[in-house]
Amino acid sequence: MRISAKTIAFTALLAAVICAVSPWTIPLGPIPLSLASLGVYLAACVLDCKHGVAAVVAYVVIGGVGLPVFSGARGGFGALVGPTGGYIIGYILLALAEGLIIDLFAKEKRIWLYPVAMVAGTALLYALGTGWYMAQTGVELLPALAVCVLPFLAGDAVKIVAATAVGFPVRRALRKTVLIRREKAESKTENGEEKR
Repeated sequence: MRISAKTIAFTALLAAVICAVSPWTIPLGPIPLSLASLGVYLAACVLDCKHGVAAVVAYVVIGGVGLPVFSGARGGFGALVGPTGGYIIGYILLALAEGLIIDLFAKEKRIWLYPVAMVAGTALLYALGTGWYMAQTGVELLPALAVCVLPFLAGDAVKIVAATAVGFPVRRALRKTVLIRREKAESKTENGEEKR
């Protein structure tokens, strides 16, 4: 299957957006409030699942090799294996869950499924990130939740609303281009036409 230049360009653009917004943080204890999840929400919302995940993986790899794109302008392998590394890896699960739900269930007018998809992905992000943090630090569940989850709920709610408000109309516009071909491909298959 060929990938269009436009698809590659949009995937790279969304990866760049995540890299650009992620270093900006607000200190909230051991784990700062970052705009990284906003970038991930947008990537998985605007692109289809496969390319949204690809954009997030590109961000993780770019940071992993040392460029300062993680929260607090950090980078390198140490950030991935440290106490907060589970959240960085968890962005991939977030994008995967969000993208799958939107691709499979969110039709043209089901805007309410977009925040639902983001909440589901965020739950996976919290689960992996908090479990990783507990394993690295030896902190028990309730204290870990108090540090890793509770301070971020309100901020993530705002980011989900913002990502839905921006991502939903952008995705609808992109659906008219060659970026998202799911519906056309399904239509050709149903009509018995061979995909080339």
